[in-house]
Amino acid sequence: MMELSKIELDALYEALDDEYRSWATYDQVISDFGEVRPFINIRDAEARHIQALCSLFISYEIAVPKNTWSGRVTQYKTIHEACEASVAAEIENGRMYERLLRSTDKTDILIVFRNLQDASQQRHLAAFQRCVERQ
Repeated sequence: MMELSKIELDALYEALDDEYRSWATYDQVISDFGEVRPFINIRDAEARHIQALCSLFISYEIAVPKNTWSGRVTQYKTIHEACEASVAAEIENGRMYERLLRSTDKTDILIVFRNLQDASQQRHLAAFQRCVERQ
């Protein structure tokens, strides 16, 4: 198994932490407002993102950190406010992956990072933008 550089390892930790925070945030919105879309769909997608990143941790024989975000995320007063914050978070997520993609040349990591960035920018961002318009 190839070794990861500190930069690559830090990138994996940052990506996983960001996906954990997103999952916990969307889970909190669902706890506060019920099974509302697009949060239910995107929370499930975030769980798949977490699994994709965890598979990299496992393949590089790195202990998978626990999600410590539960109960530590922002609670929103309205669904509209949650959707607006989620638009900003998905934009920032895209920027993060743009930066993290420059941290490695390992194909497996690049594929996961690109897939997660595409999901965020092509699907999640659009869904939250529609949510803002609807509210």
